[in-house]
Amino acid sequence: SARHWGAALGWPHLPAAQKADFSGDSTAATINHSLTLLQRLQELLQHGNGSDSVLRVRSAASDEPKVFHTHQLLLSLQSEVFESLLRSQSVVTLSEPPETAALFEKFIRYLYCGGVSILLHQAIPMHQLASKYRVWGLQRGVAEYMRTHLASESSQGHVVGWYHYAVRVGDAALQESCLQFLAWNLSAVLGSAEWGSVSVELLLLLLERSDLVLHSELELYTAVEGWLSRRQPEAPVAERVLRAIRYPMIAPSQLFRLQAQSAVLARHRAAVQDLLFQAFQFHAASPLHFAKYFDVNCSMFLPRNYLAPSWGSQWVITNPARDDRSTSFQTQLGPSSHDAGKRVTWNALFSPRWLPVSLRPVYSDSVAGAIQPVRIEDGRPRLVITPAMSSPDFAGVSFQKTVLVGVRQQGRVLVKHAYSFHQSSDEAADFLVHADLQKRTSEYLIDNSLHLHIIIKPVYHSLIKVKK
Repeated sequence: SARHWGAALGWPHLPAAQKADFSGDSTAATINHSLTLLQRLQELLQHGNGSDSVLRVRSAASDEPKVFHTHQLLLSLQSEVFESLLRSQSVVTLSEPPETAALFEKFIRYLYCGGVSILLHQAIPMHQLASKYRVWGLQRGVAEYMRTHLASESSQGHVVGWYHYAVRVGDAALQESCLQFLAWNLSAVLGSAEWGSVSVELLLLLLERSDLVLHSELELYTAVEGWLSRRQPEAPVAERVLRAIRYPMIAPSQLFRLQAQSAVLARHRAAVQDLLFQAFQFHAASPLHFAKYFDVNCSMFLPRNYLAPSWGSQWVITNPARDDRSTSFQTQLGPSSHDAGKRVTWNALFSPRWLPVSLRPVYSDSVAGAIQPVRIEDGRPRLVITPAMSSPDFAGVSFQKTVLVGVRQQGRVLVKHAYSFHQSSDEAADFLVHADLQKRTSEYLIDNSLHLHIIIKPVYHSLIKVKK
C-alpha cells in the first residue's frame, strides 16, 4: 500500500487531514522562499531597518566601539542572555577581548541567519562567544567543527591549543578527541611548533600512555629533552617527566650516548639513575632470569606503538574490496638486547568479505539442494595475524598486536583508526567493521588503497614469582 511504501522510504508521519490533502490532489506542491527570507533578515542587520536595540562592543584593541543596530526579538530568540539584557534597556555596552570582538559581526549574523563560516584560528573565540551568550546550537556546532578538523593543517598547529581550551571549559568529548589524535599522531606533533606549548599536565598524560604512535622511544626522549630545555620547569616536574620515559625500550648503545651527551640527563642524573641501571640490567640478562627478580608486568617494560621496522611492517593493499591478500614480515622477538638477534616471522591474511558463521551458506530443508542467498555486503573485512613459528619458541613472551589505518585528511596521511588484538587472539573482532571498502570515496582508502601498519608488541611476563 502507499502507507507501507512511505514508511519504507522514510517519509514522515503526516496528520490524517494533511494526508488527505496530498492523496486527493496530485497537483500538491511545496512553495519554499526560505532563502529569500534569510536574505531579508541579513538586510535587516546590514541596514538596521526597524532596529529597536543597539549593541556597542568595546575592545582593548580599539578606542572606538563597534555599533550594531539590532532587533530585540531576533536576538532574544537565540540567546537568553540577550533576552535578559534587552528586557529593560535598548542600548547595551559589551566588553570583549580583541579575539572575540573581531568575530562579533559573524556571531551576530549567525543569530539572524542560523549559519556562519569559520577558520581554524577562529574556532576558540567563536566557541567563547557562543558560551558567553548561551547560544547552545552554535556552541555545539563549533565543538563538532573542532572534533572533525583535528587533522587540518595549520602553520602553528592547533590541536594542543584546542586540548587546553577543552580542559578549561570542561568539554570532555573534545578533550578526549584531541588527546587521542595527539597520541596516534605524536611524531607529527613532536616536530611541530605546537610541541613547545604542551602543558606539563598534557605531557604527563601523553607519557603514561602505551598507545603513543612514534618511531621509537629514543625519538620521544629527544622531544622531551627539547621541551625541558625550552620550558625549564622546576626540578620535581622535570624529574617526574624524565621518569616517565621507558628506558628499557632504548638500546644500550643509545643509552650510553645519552648518558655522555644529554645535558638534561646530566642535570637530573640522580633522579633517574635507578631507572637507567635497571634498563642496563634488563638488556644484559636473559628476560626469564630478569623476571625472577623484577616485576616486568608494568608500563616501564611495555612497548608503545613503535613504527621502526623491528617492531612491525607497513602494508598497502590495493583494491582492498576485490580479493584476499597475504603478506609476511619479521619482528624482533623482544625489546631486550638478549633477544636482539632473534626474529619472529608473521603471516598476515586480509579478506575483504569474510562471512561470520551465522551468515555462511547452508543447505535448506525446505527446498532440496537449495542454498540460502548471501549478499557480498553481508561480509566484513577480516585481518588475521599468526606467527609462523611454534609457541614453545616464545617462552616468557606474549604478543600484543596493533593495526593502524592511515587516512588522508587535508593532504596529510594520519592515523585515524587503531585496532588492538587481545594477546591470545589472532584477529581484532571490530576490524574495519564500519568501513565501506566498496566505495572509492571511503575515508579508509587513499587512492583506492588501504594503508595499514601492523605493530607487534612483545610483552615479557613472569614465569616464576618475583622475589621480594
